[in-house]
Amino acid sequence: MTDQTTSGRGPDEAFDAYRPQRIAERIEDAGVAKANLGLLEMLTLAVLAGAFISFGAVFYTVAVTDSALGFGMTRVIGGLVFSLGLILVVIAGAELFTGNNLIVMAWADGRIEAGRMLRNWAIVYAGNFIGAVASAFFIHWSGVLGMHDGAVAETARTIAAAKIALAPDQAFVRGMLCNALVCLAIWLSFAAHRVSGKILAIIFPITAFVALGFEHSIANMYFLPVAMLQGADVTVADLFANLVPVTLGNIVGGAGLVGLVYWIVYSRNR
Repeated sequence: MTDQTTSGRGPDEAFDAYRPQRIAERIEDAGVAKANLGLLEMLTLAVLAGAFISFGAVFYTVAVTDSALGFGMTRVIGGLVFSLGLILVVIAGAELFTGNNLIVMAWADGRIEAGRMLRNWAIVYAGNFIGAVASAFFIHWSGVLGMHDGAVAETARTIAAAKIALAPDQAFVRGMLCNALVCLAIWLSFAAHRVSGKILAIIFPITAFVALGFEHSIANMYFLPVAMLQGADVTVADLFANLVPVTLGNIVGGAGLVGLVYWIVYSRNR
């Protein structure tokens, strides 16, 4: 049998994925590049990411409307189609706040200053908000939520009602668990050599977080405003009462439970 490590192939190329140590290095390199993006590029890519996640969210809304598959399978199908959002972010290229929580690895390794990391998070979060809210207006304006005799719009209102009913501690923990899975999806996508591998790596973690009912701050920037436009009993105060704990949970789950944990394991002693 040919020894792959001595036949001209590198250790990563001997397998169909980069090794975890190399993934950590690649994510840190990406974090440095993201932190140093110009304002216009960063904000534009962030607006796109808000729109991409909104595409996944409206796809989810249609998919779960009037489903006869039963509770579990309906949520699995919904999660599967929602994966479109992160696939577009990763493959087409965009700046997503929740995924960018992994920039913490580059900061922990001393490759960027904390100010650079926080600048990226603030600008990208604002851009994601703009893209998601604008998408909510366009989806409302398009009339597509009126499909199936208004059943899709009713689903949108039901989704929003469930989100604003969450207690702050539940919203925080669901946000934390959500972004642990989102950042693991990003981590796995960095393991892949090919577009097909990146897509496959994204689908299962994203499907899981949606099916399990976890909370994603950027998705909620679409779900709540579009429900408001559809006449739901949701206020601007409700929007921010949800976004604050969910966003804080997303940061803890993504930056803490994934980014810093993997930095400790693979980068701290390098």
